Amino acid sequence: MPNQYEKLVEQQARLTQKIERENFKLRQFKYYENRQARRARSRRLIQKGDLLEKYFQADNLSVEQTEELLKIFADYVNSHKLNKLKNDQPSN
Repeated sequence: MPNQYEKLVEQQARLTQKIERENFKLRQFKYYENRQARRARSRRLIQKGDLLEKYFQADNLSVEQTEELLKIFADYVNSHKLNKLKNDQPSN
């Protein structure tokens, strides 16, 4: 009987270790997935900022000045957007 008990205890220990490994893998996957999403967003923001500086010649403006510039044109641009550029949900 003690032999069977010891086997069950060993089996429980192995299963606990397996659960811990799987939880670790899951946390790693989620971290990697979030990291990739953040990298993609950062890249997109950099590209859009570059376009803003290029077309509005805003490379010498501060963040506050750039916001003022964008506020001036926001209503006009949003109301005159082509249908193919309109989007109900902004992509992040």
